[in-house]
Amino acid sequence: MSVKTSVERSSAIRWNLPVLPSDHLENVSAWGMAQEAVSYVYRPSTVEGVRSVLQLALEKGMTIGLRGAGRSYGDASLNAENICLDLTRMSRILDWNPDQGVIRVEPGVTIGQLWRYVLEDGWWPYVVSGTMFPTIGGAASMNIHGKNNFQVGTIGDHIREFEILLPNGKIKRCNRVENSDLFHAAIGGFGMLGCFLSITLELKRVHSGMLKVLPISVSSLHDMIQVFEARMQSADYLVGWVDCFASGSSIGRGLIHQANYLQPGEDPMPTQTLRVENQELPETFLFGLAPKSMMWRFMKPFVNPVGMRTVNAARYHSGALHSGKTHFQTHAEFAFLLDYVPNWKWAYKPGGLIQYQSFIPASNAEEVFKEQINLCRKHKEVPLLGVFKRHKPDPFWMTHAVEGYSLAMDFRVTSSNKERIWKLASELDRIVVKAGGRFYFAKDSTLSPKSLETFYHEERVQRFLSLKKEVDPICLFQTNLFRRAFQPLL
Repeated sequence: MSVKTSVERSSAIRWNLPVLPSDHLENVSAWGMAQEAVSYVYRPSTVEGVRSVLQLALEKGMTIGLRGAGRSYGDASLNAENICLDLTRMSRILDWNPDQGVIRVEPGVTIGQLWRYVLEDGWWPYVVSGTMFPTIGGAASMNIHGKNNFQVGTIGDHIREFEILLPNGKIKRCNRVENSDLFHAAIGGFGMLGCFLSITLELKRVHSGMLKVLPISVSSLHDMIQVFEARMQSADYLVGWVDCFASGSSIGRGLIHQANYLQPGEDPMPTQTLRVENQELPETFLFGLAPKSMMWRFMKPFVNPVGMRTVNAARYHSGALHSGKTHFQTHAEFAFLLDYVPNWKWAYKPGGLIQYQSFIPASNAEEVFKEQINLCRKHKEVPLLGVFKRHKPDPFWMTHAVEGYSLAMDFRVTSSNKERIWKLASELDRIVVKAGGRFYFAKDSTLSPKSLETFYHEERVQRFLSLKKEVDPICLFQTNLFRRAFQPLL
């Protein structure tokens, strides 16, 4: 797209002279609510409908940004003043083999739909995010990871093949043999090469609807890493919560949760525990007296430095009391912690939140994450929540993964601190780049081309950009994220 066309488009919207029918104009928000954009939103339900939107964009000289459930924290699914292609209506299960655990779905099927469909046959997705609401198309385009990344890799490692609609209107079937380059580039390619039409996944056989969960309290980041290293061979899942308010010798203290699948025969009633109705998260709290839809209002007074310092300390000391005491949780309870409180993000209104997640090689992860936390303290922007995970590399071209660890940090955004947080993120970027780390576009809100300069020159990234020019020479597929992070290459 030329600069002139972009300006003309901007003027048309500002003066209420829409390029496309105005009834398609919507304000589209990032999940974190700190960013938004006005776009022409189309929601096709068929392949022909997707093709018609591509044709419309070509005729009008506009770009297309793909959007699933819109669960990316930042602007990965925003496409200001252009077309937003929302795929949530393409939500059909196309084929299911309960004997082999292989399923073929449309891109708008959510993780929640998926697990509910397969669980009673004794299967569970190998990889899920902390919430069940993302679509499979969105999960594939971001190549999401879970609390078991160190064991099973990313969701892309369990995709057998997919069909993708390219900007020229052709449909390609891609797997590890056929159109292999496109397979490894589109998974994790954040929607820049084409639109997924179907995705075929391999699932994990499970023998119970329950997991065996062990909480482990740790007094520092050093101890947390030591526990991860000691247990990653025997654990199916490991995830750490980090109290970012702790300092000194206690910096990085927190609570680890290890979870393991039950083996055949361990669950005396697997048919019952595998029933969907016995997995659903409760809808009430306070002994069933209040709906959880109200709970974010109770959280709001605590979503500030003073309140969250108190909450973090209370959680740490409470976790220490239960450390080492095994209990059982359903798959849904353990996997989807972020779904316990509906719309919990509303507690961050009006400014919203961003999450900063970096991936650092194991050899220097402790040093780097301590430096990051101390830098946040120096800027007086202590993360309100920290989540720690172990990772392993994968073969996808735009991967975020390393043989090491990630730390995800939540920041509340306000009108008074937004500029300060973006400046802090830039300084955090320099630490990550110096350490040989990587970033995750599903979470990003702040990366600049300067921060990604080293990343651009990686061989796999160069191959991705060359393939982008080959299959999409006019840059039909764009988003705010792509323009922000890759502007020098447009």
